[in-house]
Amino acid sequence: MTAPGPLSLALDEFRATGSSWLTLPFFSNGAADAVCARVDERIAQGASVLPSPDAVFRALTLTPLEAVKAVILGQDPYPTPGDANGLAFSYVGPRRLPASLKVILAELPGTTASGDLTPWARRGVLLLNSALTVEAGKSGAHLRYGWSALTDDAVKAVSARPTPAIFLLWGAQARARAALIDRERCGVIETGHPSPLNRLRDFSGTRPFDEANAWLAGRGLSPIDWSLG
Repeated sequence: MTAPGPLSLALDEFRATGSSWLTLPFFSNGAADAVCARVDERIAQGASVLPSPDAVFRALTLTPLEAVKAVILGQDPYPTPGDANGLAFSYVGPRRLPASLKVILAELPGTTASGDLTPWARRGVLLLNSALTVEAGKSGAHLRYGWSALTDDAVKAVSARPTPAIFLLWGAQARARAALIDRERCGVIETGHPSPLNRLRDFSGTRPFDEANAWLAGRGLSPIDWSLG
């Protein structure tokens, strides 16, 4: 019998936490096991897979289903070793902030230069990528590995909860999931992608964080502290 690979072991460890996210079909119908096995196969073939296995499920670990106040969807982790920490758009690399993240943080006057979005995750912001893994130097390498089923399940689960949440959908890929959201109960803020390559430039100046807090306050929910200390 072949020993489980590093990501399959990380999945076992995540299951051991008893996380509320484990109720998603992705974790009960075999999809999670299949995706992790496929990624482990690439690791066995010598591929450098990012982030480290212990950080792959970090977005779900830091922000339990019942704690979600806002959802921000990304594409996949940064493909440079040491840059990603398991949270969409979050950056912990040694160089200057990625261009898209700089555009995002420009909507928060007075924000520090930190690109680590862990404080947001701890305050109820689900920072979930469409693919939880990538290969070094190969952006998008695992987008078709089956991770998208997890993202779809998570969006549906948050939308169906008794407590409403606000979804910040940036770019075409994220906005495609708007159909999964109950707009009568949950808020949806749709804008263009923050990437400087976005020719429409329809993200800058939209103040999505202010709009999200206004939506939450309008429903008697406490606003989110978007600061990064």
